[in-house]
Amino acid sequence: MALKHEPTAPYHSAQDALRVLETVARHTTGVTDTELARTTNLDPERLTTLLRMLRREGYVEQVGDGAYVSGEALTRLSSTHGRDQALREQLQRTLDELRDSIGAAVYISRYVDGEVTIAQYADGPATPAVNEWVDFRSSAHATALGKSLLSQLDHNGRRDHLSRHRMTRLTSRTITNDKLLLSRLEAQPPTVPHLDLQEYAVGTVCAAVPITAGSSVGCLALSLPIDQAHRLRQATDRLNRGAAPVLLSLAI
Repeated sequence: MALKHEPTAPYHSAQDALRVLETVARHTTGVTDTELARTTNLDPERLTTLLRMLRREGYVEQVGDGAYVSGEALTRLSSTHGRDQALREQLQRTLDELRDSIGAAVYISRYVDGEVTIAQYADGPATPAVNEWVDFRSSAHATALGKSLLSQLDHNGRRDHLSRHRMTRLTSRTITNDKLLLSRLEAQPPTVPHLDLQEYAVGTVCAAVPITAGSSVGCLALSLPIDQAHRLRQATDRLNRGAAPVLLSLAI
């Protein structure tokens, strides 16, 4: 199945972060930020931002003289033994941090074998997850995460999915016309988040941004109760900025 993919800002950030990590990994005794800037050709301000993120995620550490070395998280993800478990734990830590910083339940969703799946999520008493009152596999047309995943498929991939899952009306806002949905998915720029404004469930709004890594189709999403809908734009901006560490974990 062909993918429709155009790089987004988080994608570029993850690519730049990978360049930094590769340089750090080559210098087993440590490498300074000055050397990193020269080797990676990254602007010092951007490099500082990336290093802050990499330290927070545990991918690099600073030693006594201020040089950077590989961190524990990078060592665990680079190992073939127990990598899957290490990846789940790393992603869960990132999701928990995003939940707390954004103040919303957050989700990683993937499109696997022609179906929408929720791979991992982070919620809490003050940030409840969406009540899955209709199986997410059959409601991609109504959810932000479902629309984000479908938008990353080619036209035939989208039509195939909709042919297998009837577009049922879940609320008065649900799109049930496949031509309308397909035209909106086609017109949506890859850098613009997909939204669900009470289309899946009355009382809930959601947003999703793509986290496509290689041939894997995925997205990062959030949900908020309708009384916090005024926070959706700001929360989505923060979600988009938080996508880079997720992409990085998947790419290592």
